[in-house]
Amino acid sequence: MIIVTGAAGFIGSCLVGKLNNRGITDIIIVDDFSHPEKSNNYTHKAYREKVGRKDLFSWMPARAKEIEFIYHIGARTDTAEFNMQVFDELNTGYSKKIWTFCAEHGIPLVYASSAATYGDGSLGYNDSHELVARLHPLNPYGISKNEFDKWVLQQASSPPAWFGFKFFNVFGPNEYHKGRMASVVFHAFNQITTNGKVKLFRSHRPDYEDGKQLRDFIYVKDVVDVLYFFYEYRGKPGIYNLGTGKARSFLDLANAVFYARGLEPAIEFIDTPADIRDKYQYFTEAKMDKLMQAGYSKPFFSLEDGITEYVQAYMQSSRYY
Repeated sequence: MIIVTGAAGFIGSCLVGKLNNRGITDIIIVDDFSHPEKSNNYTHKAYREKVGRKDLFSWMPARAKEIEFIYHIGARTDTAEFNMQVFDELNTGYSKKIWTFCAEHGIPLVYASSAATYGDGSLGYNDSHELVARLHPLNPYGISKNEFDKWVLQQASSPPAWFGFKFFNVFGPNEYHKGRMASVVFHAFNQITTNGKVKLFRSHRPDYEDGKQLRDFIYVKDVVDVLYFFYEYRGKPGIYNLGTGKARSFLDLANAVFYARGLEPAIEFIDTPADIRDKYQYFTEAKMDKLMQAGYSKPFFSLEDGITEYVQAYMQSSRYY
């Protein structure tokens, strides 16, 4: 039996789809299932049982011997939420309970960290454990993820195999419910549909041209391929970056969405909102050596190929993965 938390969400539901594609259906999906807008993410998936997020820790003990592996993908991910207590409960505290259970019962664990832990990037994007305690995330979400990473590295007792993944800018199917927290690809598609043009933030730094701010964008199918690889991998535990290792511009992204729709680009630049301007990242790029050294060798989708598939195979028909 495999447990997947966050299974009604974006990455979690795609992971369940990946497991199904590999013939695995003995899955316990865990989430807050009170949000009907997320139901299409899991309705057509094959799984054994649904368990509410609040019920997991009373449900697991009697079934500990059946649990083969836990993917802890669920989290509060709103970077505009500034109530630290919310993150302490739903991210840091909840994750500590899962870790402790896995350590006590010998269950391998994969958990979701975030590239938000790197803050302004001034210390680089190296997934070395030595860097974790020195990082200064820019918002409570990033802080909560980094606090758990720091806690993990201090533990004397751990699961028999454990892997944390710092997700960079993930896009792809099953993010329809995410609203303003959805990817720039998602918003660009909808802006083109509604207005025929895409709005991008203007640069407020002289060393970057408008639209040339850079991010490490990764297609969700690559993310779940890596997560599945670590279901079978029993190598060195640790915290790993999960991006492509190739930063691309927002201008590249917007152009790719237009081309995927067979349209000429029409792009307008607007000021970055003042309330996030001092927290805005101009460059992110995952250092990917550790993942490659673990033996992962499958090529990642290019930004253009990932966007083309996402737009043409999913968004234009509102399909789910």
